[in-house]
Amino acid sequence: MLKKLFSHTAIYGLAPQVTRIASVLSLPVITQYLNSVDFGVYGIITAVAGSIAVLNTLGLRIILTNSFYKSPEQYKWGWRQVYGFLMLWSIPYTVLLGSVLWWFVPQEAVSDRWEIIALNIAPIVLFGPTSIIGVTFFQLKQRPSQIVVRSTIFGLITVFLNIYFIAVLEMGYMGWFISTGISTILSQASYFIPINFKLGLKPIFNFKWRYIRRSLRVSLPTVPHYYASYLLDTSDRLIMKVVGVSTANIGLYNAAYTVGNLFKQFGTAAGFAIGPMMNAAFKAGQDLKARNLVFILQITYFILTFLAAVWLKEIFQLLLKNRELQATYPLGIVILMAYNYRPMYFGANSKLFYAEKTKSLLKVTFIAGILNVTLNFSLIPAFGFEVAAITTFVSLMYMAYAGYYLKAFREANNVPYHQIVWLVITIILTLISVIIVDQNIFIKVLSSILVFVIGFLFIRRFSR
Repeated sequence: MLKKLFSHTAIYGLAPQVTRIASVLSLPVITQYLNSVDFGVYGIITAVAGSIAVLNTLGLRIILTNSFYKSPEQYKWGWRQVYGFLMLWSIPYTVLLGSVLWWFVPQEAVSDRWEIIALNIAPIVLFGPTSIIGVTFFQLKQRPSQIVVRSTIFGLITVFLNIYFIAVLEMGYMGWFISTGISTILSQASYFIPINFKLGLKPIFNFKWRYIRRSLRVSLPTVPHYYASYLLDTSDRLIMKVVGVSTANIGLYNAAYTVGNLFKQFGTAAGFAIGPMMNAAFKAGQDLKARNLVFILQITYFILTFLAAVWLKEIFQLLLKNRELQATYPLGIVILMAYNYRPMYFGANSKLFYAEKTKSLLKVTFIAGILNVTLNFSLIPAFGFEVAAITTFVSLMYMAYAGYYLKAFREANNVPYHQIVWLVITIILTLISVIIVDQNIFIKVLSSILVFVIGFLFIRRFSR
């Protein structure tokens, strides 16, 4: 169990999001040719695109997952219909995405407006939801090598393209958009032949509306749930633009997310790995096993985020070859530790998804997103853009733990998760890391070893 959780998490860490992780690896080279405005433009466009990304699949991935487990002999028929529907839906979605991007391109990037729009919509126009179908299939079949081989190749391509377009051609923020656009198109293309021909998952365009309507009744309530991820992770940049924060300051905030984004992607990777394992445990009635998986992942997160936070000042000096960007490490610590929400969030979330209690999730995820937006609109004008890191932390903690108090979860769950204990530990570790980051190396090394040893002992306990 433990070996599979960690090995699959490590593999999925190089999965579809590897292009962003690979981009971070090239930062020591490219940040010499970037400034806060470049980070700001890229952050704003990413935030704007993310504002409607949840509409790309209309939440139908839950139908793919549940049909795979609950109708193992007939799931391909349902998948092909969903595939066909999403191919047609990608047309109005692309128009919507292009229109939104047109209005929110920053003044500093107006001259590149059409190129930015084209690079964001090209993968959708060419291949639609192909990679979503492919990644979901290989994930549920627990064949991560099919994903990691592709991701590693396209991740390396992204690194080289970033260096070429930004460091060699000195194209600034456009280098990021071009690199991401090219690698995403290639990644989509690599799934097209296996999914459509080898696996027989060609889209059915003459799908049965009754099946699609029934599927949408389950999936659409999850759209606000998934949208909450955007409201919590990315919307703050867009809010900053709306309330008048300069593109340069938005760029500084975006730079503070450098390491936080890695843990965000690690959380996504962990979700890919732990999801099938928890569903299998729920199906077998082994809720205690599912809970222990969550605990092991949470402790692992504590170890990794604490170590990264304590040494974040040095990490930023290594990755960001720009003193203005390096100085954002205090914000980076708060953002980084906020992502400790992810493992405990899986506990309640996975159970509610398996039981198809998707409407209950709105009381957690969407409210957390609205809380973050409300706090940002209220506090950023008064206290500056830096306060967004604190509002993100508060909102993510709410989302991680509120689900355990839902009636739907209490009725479905039969094992204790001790959620208050985990919340208190998160807050304590965050405060300690904020204090220690500026201390001498001896204190940093000692505290790092102490947290690692204690965490390792608890992982061994729960793995038994």
